[in-house]
Amino acid sequence: MSRTISLDAPLDELLDFARSRYDVRFEPVAVAGESLEILQIADIEALIDRLVQTAGQGPIELPYWAKIWPAAMLLAHFLPHLGPGEDRSLLELGAGVGVCGLFAARRGFRVLLTDIHPDALLFSRINILQNGLADRADVARADFSADRLERRFDVVLGAEVLYLQDLYRGLSKFLVAHLSLDPAAEAVLVKDYSRQAGRFMALAEKEFHIAERVVGYKESNPADGEPERKLCQIFRLRHRKHA
Repeated sequence: MSRTISLDAPLDELLDFARSRYDVRFEPVAVAGESLEILQIADIEALIDRLVQTAGQGPIELPYWAKIWPAAMLLAHFLPHLGPGEDRSLLELGAGVGVCGLFAARRGFRVLLTDIHPDALLFSRINILQNGLADRADVARADFSADRLERRFDVVLGAEVLYLQDLYRGLSKFLVAHLSLDPAAEAVLVKDYSRQAGRFMALAEKEFHIAERVVGYKESNPADGEPERKLCQIFRLRHRKHA
């Protein structure tokens, strides 16, 4: 679709544009007693079915950006461990619909939500406005494997950004370039335990001290409805000269 819209447009115009592309609805998402309204695609499975039917023999761009991954929810729950947000800047990588960054903004951080998918930025901007967080959060396109934002942040967050080994070197360099040199600054990355990322850690530990924590959670199994126990890894990275 060739239509575009400025992300500076009013909320109602952004919503109309999103609705012209997808069947959407706001859904409440709660973390530690706080609740936000998050714009979601109403039926992602139906959307994927349509994409498959219309793609023919061509490649399919799956809407990974639209899913709220368990790692993103765990990262949002982890925010209190980062301390107070007031007067501190926070960057979220691969933000998707912006859940982690939005809860960080609610805690007082000055937040920049980044992604490479234009619809992720659209949904994130809508969610910022819908939840009254425009004074503390903004969006920007950023490819963490190659781009530079010409500024540093007190906290950098990333949920499930370790999915492609080809991005590891670029991501490591991005963190070096964008994490504040303040001794308290840190990057926090969360991934599903089953996803291998040893090569990234080997690259990153040249520049960062890395502390790892494994966290369990329960996820409903669609087959039988019984909760299934799963694991995520949380990595906290600090510049080595301050660790």
